[in-house]
Amino acid sequence: MDTPHIAQFSHTDSVDLVLRTAREQFVVSPQEETRLWIKNAEGSFERLCNTRVTLLDAALKTGQVVIMETRNKDGTWPSAQPQAVNTALEEDEEFQGQPGICGLTNLGNTCFMNSALQCLSNVPQLTEYFLKNHYLEELNFCNPLGMKGEIAEAYADLVKQAWSGHHRSIVPHVFKTKVGHFASQFLGYQQHDSQELLSFLLDGLHEDLNRVKKKEYVELCDAAGRPDQEVAQEAWQNHKRRNDSVIVDTFHGLFKSTLVCPDCGNVSVTFDPFCYLSVPLPVSHKRVMEVFFVSMDPRRKPEQHRLVVPKKGKISDLCVALAKHTGMSPERMMVADVFSHRFYKIYQLEESLSSILDRDDIFIYEVSGRSAIGENSREDVVLPIYLRERTPARDYNNSYYGLMLFGHPLLVSVPRDRLSWDALYHILLYRLSRYVTRPSSDDEDDGDEKDMEDKDNIPKPGHVAGGSSQDSGPEQAGPSSGVAGGSRAPVDNSPGPSHWPQRARRKHLFTLQTVNSNGTSDRSTFNEDTHAQPYIAIDWEPEMKKRYYDEVEAEGYVKHDCVGYVLKKAPVRLQECIELFTTVETLEKENPWYCPTCKQHQLATKKLDLWMLPETLIIHLKRFSYTKFSREKLDTLVEFPIRDLDFSEFVIKPQNESAPELYKYDLIAVSNHYGGLRDGHYTTFACNKDSGQWHYFDDNSVSPVTENQIESKAAYVLFYQRQDVARRLQPQPGLAEPPASPACGPPPNSEFMDVN
Repeated sequence: MDTPHIAQFSHTDSVDLVLRTAREQFVVSPQEETRLWIKNAEGSFERLCNTRVTLLDAALKTGQVVIMETRNKDGTWPSAQPQAVNTALEEDEEFQGQPGICGLTNLGNTCFMNSALQCLSNVPQLTEYFLKNHYLEELNFCNPLGMKGEIAEAYADLVKQAWSGHHRSIVPHVFKTKVGHFASQFLGYQQHDSQELLSFLLDGLHEDLNRVKKKEYVELCDAAGRPDQEVAQEAWQNHKRRNDSVIVDTFHGLFKSTLVCPDCGNVSVTFDPFCYLSVPLPVSHKRVMEVFFVSMDPRRKPEQHRLVVPKKGKISDLCVALAKHTGMSPERMMVADVFSHRFYKIYQLEESLSSILDRDDIFIYEVSGRSAIGENSREDVVLPIYLRERTPARDYNNSYYGLMLFGHPLLVSVPRDRLSWDALYHILLYRLSRYVTRPSSDDEDDGDEKDMEDKDNIPKPGHVAGGSSQDSGPEQAGPSSGVAGGSRAPVDNSPGPSHWPQRARRKHLFTLQTVNSNGTSDRSTFNEDTHAQPYIAIDWEPEMKKRYYDEVEAEGYVKHDCVGYVLKKAPVRLQECIELFTTVETLEKENPWYCPTCKQHQLATKKLDLWMLPETLIIHLKRFSYTKFSREKLDTLVEFPIRDLDFSEFVIKPQNESAPELYKYDLIAVSNHYGGLRDGHYTTFACNKDSGQWHYFDDNSVSPVTENQIESKAAYVLFYQRQDVARRLQPQPGLAEPPASPACGPPPNSEFMDVN
């Protein structure tokens, strides 16, 4: 520390005069940045942030010790660094790299913040504004909407360090603390959205650097039939009367908003400023679903199918889509969600597909067609069948045997006139014949002929007992559906081995039992008065199952050809997203518009048009979709140009034909998001304003990349700079166009780009 100097000032002198005097006394060069601190009586230090106030307002007294601090050449302040790390800083000061090529340490789920900061840091005119200290003159300490200049100063410190060329990476701890202090949603270390942080930061910087010290009241005016040019100019002037900062100069543009009342036809036109465009992605109205098709033909293994269905479709659409693959009539299909060896749900045809999640195991069963309901007509009953195995209980007297569900359940069509345990046994034996072996001749006796007669009556694959579209699912079926007829089902009073008809028979492999819908508790009989759906369990003794049941074959399935086709999402052009943004839409019920003519809220039609574009245009791709029923991330590939993005067709303001570059933009940065809704990782591609070279910023890791690596499904927020601005910032001859990126350095590892 230098020898103290004593100087005399008046109470009416400004703090800025103290600073200028100190700089002269200590011979500080004009390039060096300084700031003042006061030492309080108890020995603590306090910053003199606002140098425009008088010594009286700053409460400085005679004998007050004022300390001037000079910024280090690596962009840091001596007071901000703990003494213990001084040696490390000295080593860092010796490092000399390309300014701006500097990583940001992840403090714990702060990759979203790092990505937003790297994008903003690579907006040339904003970074030059901070590096050349223009912000010092414009810090607004008394704006009630601002953050006392603290966000602007914290951001300035980051920019100075990143562009000093003395750091490979920096730790943005002070900045993170400031953000959490002024925006509680960013407190702690949860993952957040880079675009949300960017929105907060642009707003915070604007208010901290607002040149308007006292905002006047401005009344919003509707067009009322006046020419657009006049209304737009008035709206922009009104905006600038309250908002005038480097952020407005760089990022703010103007929309034209047109609302039309559906009842009276009243048209309301207003012009509103914007800081970025949030553009929708074309959403596919189709959905890909994977299902298993189970044929009535026991020789056919279940088939896995990949079906394309309407996103807002019904269960019947799923059957229609499967019918195109199988040639099977949709009326002969029943759809069920199978979970843990049981039917979690059996669907009705009219139910919405949105109730089926992608992770659900959906089985579609072929059942026999049903005839129209008539007095003498024959109907088939569809029975849900579970497989269970007896397991010895741990009971000391072995009086109870536990039953465990296994394998895939079945939906089996049974003719109503054959609803006896004996007939059902043989129908099931036939349906299971692919993986259940029939007993050998050693196990047989005189009853074979009768058994063969029974088998002849089993419906063959493809047999239709009439045709009806009334394919109501068993769970909701009423008495007329033919399903509840199960109450008349097994003719024996109670099922079980002791009640089989007393005649010679082939040895039974399993026993049958009526059970509840979970297959967990037995039901002895069906009450004629109830319309409950009968569920049947096939109960196996362990020895019989081991001997006659082939588990490997039972679990086998085949993939239909459609599963091999990779259904690629067609890429969309960025221009399509902008077209969607400017398309007429009807307001949602939650957000109606008050029509001044009708004197009530209306679901008006709304159209947004671009009237005036900013120097740097931020385009936010709305990848995250949140509705009442679903949440999803759209991983559509959006094709966006690196150079010459032309907005002339989208801007409706009468154009200056002699200045086409006012509508052409070049890409300068991209914030990427890898991963899904709940997790994910943010990174950045950015073009260095000095070298023209693109780099990939992944927290504290930075690597050079080529232009052909920038476009990907991860692109989330795009930063474009108007071409006339690029020429203004690079006036030297030969540098009118940004240099092409050299294909140098290793590409970013694709694995490491996808890390959560």
